[in-house]
Amino acid sequence: MPTTVLDARPTVEHPETDLEQRKRLVANLLGVLADSYLLLVKTQGYHWNVVGPLFVSLHQLTEQQYKDMFSAIDDVAERIRALGYPAPASIADLITHTALSEETGHPTAEQKVQTLVRDHETIVRRLRDAVEAADELRDAATADILTERLHFHEKAIWMLRAVVTG
Repeated sequence: MPTTVLDARPTVEHPETDLEQRKRLVANLLGVLADSYLLLVKTQGYHWNVVGPLFVSLHQLTEQQYKDMFSAIDDVAERIRALGYPAPASIADLITHTALSEETGHPTAEQKVQTLVRDHETIVRRLRDAVEAADELRDAATADILTERLHFHEKAIWMLRAVVTG
């Protein structure tokens, strides 16, 4: 037994980091990160520009959602780093990993909701794949982060649909 922390030695000289096995998981995390970032930008843009009878409800809902996504994006990026890979450091790099498309027009409030629902659904599918990859690696920490995000995006879908359903 070491007498001080400074005397401690690893029990395994060359611990297996599973970097190769984690490539699929990290690829999923990069997709989740990129999709989340683009969806955050789109949600905030919709928040700024929504007009019409749905203004108050959509303005408030989209603000809650983009604020949640902002903090969650940091958690996903830090998890990528913890797994031993670099996180994207530019918009150009993020765009290469996203399955979503940017908003270039001026959709109606109802069209904005439809787009947001579709984008959240895309992220939900990607999150499910990523949770599966984390589970296969017995990576509970990553699975926990992803499961929390899955819950958020499924709830976002429900709430957005509720705004436009009569």
